[in-house]
Amino acid sequence: MSNAAAAPTDLIKSGSDATFLADVVEASRSAPVLVDFWAPWCGPCRQLTPALERVVTAAQGSVRLVKINIDDNPGIAGQLGVRSIPAVFAFHQGRPVDGFVGSLPESQLKQFIERLLGGGDPGEDVDAMLEAAAEALRSGDLPLASQAYGAILEIEPENTKAIAGLARCFLSAGDPAQAREILTLAPAGKANDPELNSVRAALDLAAKGTDTGDAAALRAGVAAAPADLDARFALANALVGRGELAEAADQLLAIIERDRAWNEDAARKLLLQVFDAAGLTSEIARNGRRKLSALLFS
Repeated sequence: MSNAAAAPTDLIKSGSDATFLADVVEASRSAPVLVDFWAPWCGPCRQLTPALERVVTAAQGSVRLVKINIDDNPGIAGQLGVRSIPAVFAFHQGRPVDGFVGSLPESQLKQFIERLLGGGDPGEDVDAMLEAAAEALRSGDLPLASQAYGAILEIEPENTKAIAGLARCFLSAGDPAQAREILTLAPAGKANDPELNSVRAALDLAAKGTDTGDAAALRAGVAAAPADLDARFALANALVGRGELAEAADQLLAIIERDRAWNEDAARKLLLQVFDAAGLTSEIARNGRRKLSALLFS
């Protein structure tokens, strides 16, 4: 697959919908081609593209890079299902064989290319993709997170972390039915995986909080009357119903701080369910348990 004799100017180019067949599909029959979908307004793209250019140049012809501005060329991106950028697809022998979404550090880009060329550990790239997907989910970028988890499942269809993550994306988007459907992708032998059980707990918990009212209106009520613990508890329930467990935990801790035994310990009981739903090793559970201990034993 090596093509070290190629001129440097041939390794990196700007492409378009019109030139995609020649620049990517046909060119990939002699060496793998990375397609970088970007746009001028995309901040992470400005970090990723220069790093891609450096690692492609360092590969000395064994891989090429085609950059496509999706604002000017939405056609191919749409056909490939690109919903968030940056998105990178690797083509070889005329078809897409791998890819990732989001901005990765240069070291992980090198690992990605090594794997594409037949070397390196495939698991390292998947791990990097999982980290990027989880960060997107934590930051609330649901389209990016769901696309990232979907890309991982294209590579490893039985990856329970990706299945659980994609289900959480749908739960956070207010579609618990689709989240439960995603969980059925897990193979029978992994049905009781802790990651999947945590999402099931989150779904069960969300089902209890679906009729608690509009979160925005409840936030306004809490802001207007911070000492109204009934209003704060209603907000926590609404957040639980939306799968926004971190903020729900904060509201419940605020209740406990004001009144440890409020409403027959209702806030603490719900908080423990939130920890289970978030996952015992999650930041929500770890940080929340520390704060809870400080409140109860101070």
